[in-house]
Amino acid sequence: MNATPPIGADERLDTVNERLRLIQKKRGLTYGTDAFLLAAFVRPQPRDNAVELGGGSGIVSLLLARTGKIRRIAAVEIQPEYAELIDRNAALNGLSDRVSSICGDVRDVNPSDLPFAPRLVVSNPPYLQNGAGRRNEAREKEIARHEIFGDIDDFCACAARLLGTGGRFVSVWRPERLSALYNAMHNHRLEPKRTVFVHADPSSPPCAVLTEAVKDASPSLRVLPPLVLCEPDAAHTQTEAAAKIYRSCSFPKSGAGN
Repeated sequence: MNATPPIGADERLDTVNERLRLIQKKRGLTYGTDAFLLAAFVRPQPRDNAVELGGGSGIVSLLLARTGKIRRIAAVEIQPEYAELIDRNAALNGLSDRVSSICGDVRDVNPSDLPFAPRLVVSNPPYLQNGAGRRNEAREKEIARHEIFGDIDDFCACAARLLGTGGRFVSVWRPERLSALYNAMHNHRLEPKRTVFVHADPSSPPCAVLTEAVKDASPSLRVLPPLVLCEPDAAHTQTEAAAKIYRSCSFPKSGAGN
């Protein structure tokens, strides 16, 4: 692992899961539960290459590389300063040979833009429609949260262009917009095969949904038991199921499906 690099006034350096050091933009979206659960939900494909759509700081790509779930990964990121940040974070963690950035728009990216043919595409795409929600935030956050540079159909279309038959697309999304995700997947021959709803605690509605789709697969969706993150107590104690996932960066094999 390399020595601590220069950190800009608008940045901070954190140590996160899997002993990763992560430079993050103070005004941008910082590492959170969605990104970790997305990486954990990905089943190991250690001989295969992957692409992340909407790389941000690069944390999902870094987690997949660090845990050996993929061989190499290219993170597509539209904001040049974040594409550069992905490469800096890869170098910081000694992963430059396995994690790299592509500064581009998911609406335009094609297989010819990639250094390899991926068998896996992952994404934590913007989940708010353009014009929805509060807009008095940093531009970086607005781009990450709102469908300014592509909606969910564009992200699914990109995944389908990059994947061959049998390739997997894994995403984290908002339950209230699940129909939009599934419609987009079906529009682009991505068949949902495995999904799980995530709840903050037993009494709360789901706050996220993780889905794995397979290109050109036959219809057959396995809905896994819900993942509850915290016990119903004042201390917000982590559930045993969540603790196991955080320790291993993976979901139980019993929930792997086919």
